[in-house]
Amino acid sequence: MWRKTKKKTVLFATMSLMLLLLSACGGGTNAQTAVPAPSDAGEVKEEAPAALKKVVLRLKWVHQAQFAGFYAAVKQGFYEEAGLDVEIRPGGSDFPSVQMVASGSEEFGVTGADQILLAREKGVPVKAVSTIYRETPFVLFSLKESGISTMEDLAGQRVGVKLGGNEELTFRAMVESAGVDAKSIEEMPIKFDLSPLLSGQVKAWPGYVINEVLAVEELGHEVNIIKPGDYGINFYADTLFTTENLIEKDPELVEGFVQASMKGWAYALENPEEAAAYGLEYADNLTIEHETNMMKASMPMLQPENLPLGKMDEAAWATLQESLMGLGFQKSGQAMEDVFTNEFLE
Repeated sequence: MWRKTKKKTVLFATMSLMLLLLSACGGGTNAQTAVPAPSDAGEVKEEAPAALKKVVLRLKWVHQAQFAGFYAAVKQGFYEEAGLDVEIRPGGSDFPSVQMVASGSEEFGVTGADQILLAREKGVPVKAVSTIYRETPFVLFSLKESGISTMEDLAGQRVGVKLGGNEELTFRAMVESAGVDAKSIEEMPIKFDLSPLLSGQVKAWPGYVINEVLAVEELGHEVNIIKPGDYGINFYADTLFTTENLIEKDPELVEGFVQASMKGWAYALENPEEAAAYGLEYADNLTIEHETNMMKASMPMLQPENLPLGKMDEAAWATLQESLMGLGFQKSGQAMEDVFTNEFLE
């Protein structure tokens, strides 16, 4: 009796073990109930957001409303939408944008269009991707009481000249176009202190109508303005550029940056007072009155009616190059397809 009972027990245990093994392997009709599904099965896990690409923009000059569109692109999240984390750094003589970008340590810069041509002549592979100020803000101006209001009036007068940049180029092109004997003008090299003009030491001053002219007017002086356009001169001013290497290596990054920048400038044009205020977050020596005046004075020079913003014309570049060569600033001509491109604006 014991032996029969033992045999039945062993047989039952063996059969139970086989059923358990079959269930565990997914066999049989009851396999779906063998192991409870985890509580989070079937849920779609969200992927972590892609890291933003760090990008540096080196300005042509110190922080001010002259660059409001770039500030707006940061504040309004246009760069972030393009997958970019953009740091905007001030420029100037100590941090020349062409050299900083050409070195490879920074990705984008703003400079005068003439500097692109001069850099290309020296073998520096930079390329313009957008022009911000399509009408130059550069002018010559005098205090109203001086009676000087034309280039012809400069003969026999002492005139301030900023040497070594697009301001000198534009001044000399104006003199030549007006037919004034350059030797009849007494030139005085100047920097940025307006005292020689205000004291009468010089009779005419080179500067931006969006900056130095406003500064003098804000001091209570009336001025006469001599525009390059009155003498057939209009050189592109602030120009956005990068390197050929970055264009070839990461064209999507370049396109994203350029288009986000232009969205920033479009926003600044629609909201000039708000955009002007952004500059105060980058420099603590600015006033909202001056920055707002600067932004409003800048708007026509961006030529917002000529869409897309920032688009460049080959004829304008060719004219600039002819002037550079005619005045001896540039020795050899550069191929226009190497100098600029509109491909990232379209």
